[in-house]
Amino acid sequence: MELARVAGAPISWGVCEVPGWGYQLEPERVLAELIEVGLTATEFGPAGFLPKDPLERAALLAGAGLRPVGGFVPVVLHDPGADPLAALAPVLADFVAAGAGVLVLAADTGAVGYDQRAELDAAAWNRLLSTVDRIAAVAADSGLLAVLHPHVGTVVERAPEVRRVLDGCGVQLCLDTGHLLAGGTDPAALAATAADRIGHVHLKDVDAARAARVGAGTATYTAMVADGMYRPLGQGDAGIATVVSTLERAGYGGWYVLEQDVVLAGPPPPGAGPVTAVRSSVDFLLDLTTGPGPNG
Repeated sequence: MELARVAGAPISWGVCEVPGWGYQLEPERVLAELIEVGLTATEFGPAGFLPKDPLERAALLAGAGLRPVGGFVPVVLHDPGADPLAALAPVLADFVAAGAGVLVLAADTGAVGYDQRAELDAAAWNRLLSTVDRIAAVAADSGLLAVLHPHVGTVVERAPEVRRVLDGCGVQLCLDTGHLLAGGTDPAALAATAADRIGHVHLKDVDAARAARVGAGTATYTAMVADGMYRPLGQGDAGIATVVSTLERAGYGGWYVLEQDVVLAGPPPPGAGPVTAVRSSVDFLLDLTTGPGPNG
């Protein structure tokens, strides 16, 4: 793995699409700190964080020295009364105009935030699977890779749901090490058994005890994120080194996006706060790249 394939994400600075998700840092600071830790690419973050106009967005990122990767877009995929392609058409056009390459879909429940679950019947599942394949095909026609992101608080969260996607459609997955572990999927095992279905990777390390509380429903996702569920890479239980080495051996050539979701109570002092965790994660990945091999 090369650092040139590692990107950042504004959620590592607490910038999130969920209303009321803590203090939201301004783009100038987030982009500057991305560069400060040695990253040269980023996902967009939520709507409204960067300029709405895709050319302005691209110019802002280029001026900061950052390549656009793409972004996370929650979409209701299972509703037979609505076709998400109509709403996604301008998003796809904006991604292309901004120079991005990856559309990261999440199977939104329709609720606000990620603290509730939704159970689908067979008809709704069939609708979801066929819809995500149609979106992936339309995105590919525009030169974009659409991937489906298993995510806490969405329809595709737990291990049986991930398997249902793998068995029931052809869409590529975003392998998010933290969300998968919280949903009961071993991310390293998924990397080993379904490497050909991994199109994009979100790397976050996670405290397994806190993630287990989310999975068991004894604590909300938001509360556990605020309580430090996500850790700098190498300081949690997600087996990041094994995931990366497994994917690299399998020929994975896509992005590794650093994501350590945080909830901020207020603006951290200059040089402190989320940037310290991101810097630690970058150093961890550099050690994976440049350090000694398994035999010393």
